[in-house]
Amino acid sequence: MTLTPCQEGRKALASTPSLALGRSSSVGCLLVWGYVMNALAQLGMVSGFPRDIQNMHTVHADDERKDYFITRDGESFAGNHLLIDFWDARNLDNPKRIDETLRRAAEAAGATILHGHFHHFTPNGGVSGVLVLAESHISIHTWPERNFAAIDVFMCGVCDPNLTIPVMQELFQAGRVEVDALRRGRVTRQSQRAG
Repeated sequence: MTLTPCQEGRKALASTPSLALGRSSSVGCLLVWGYVMNALAQLGMVSGFPRDIQNMHTVHADDERKDYFITRDGESFAGNHLLIDFWDARNLDNPKRIDETLRRAAEAAGATILHGHFHHFTPNGGVSGVLVLAESHISIHTWPERNFAAIDVFMCGVCDPNLTIPVMQELFQAGRVEVDALRRGRVTRQSQRAG
């Protein structure tokens, strides 16, 4: 019997204990993701550097139902979101160093890193990347030709995104750092009644 690529993929996934999730929809999603990544790679749009493999530690939503909303100053909200601009910055064209620095920053904030992916653009050398966290994400876009980096840090729970800034400043040595802070997912009396 000849197997289709989809059937072969399902068979391979089922025989790999770390990937066998026992849910056909998850397998289908993984297969679709594989086809998407393969198509992007053929177009030269996937960076294999420095981290392009997902963390194999699976976090299941059903494991433990905890509320990670934050309650502070009499207000309940989903998380703290920092929009950080590094001006007159350095070291903006090295995806490996940026990846390492953002990982140290996430750990300093108390976050759990699930996955990271960084892409190096040419000819300008800019870097775009993201760390997916159990508590949300850190993303970056750099413009070395402008000595500028835009970083987005969103974290829920007990993590403190403000602790990421000094770690990142060690690498970027920015002349000016601008930070906008937002509380995302603010719970209002009306949203409490709807939920």
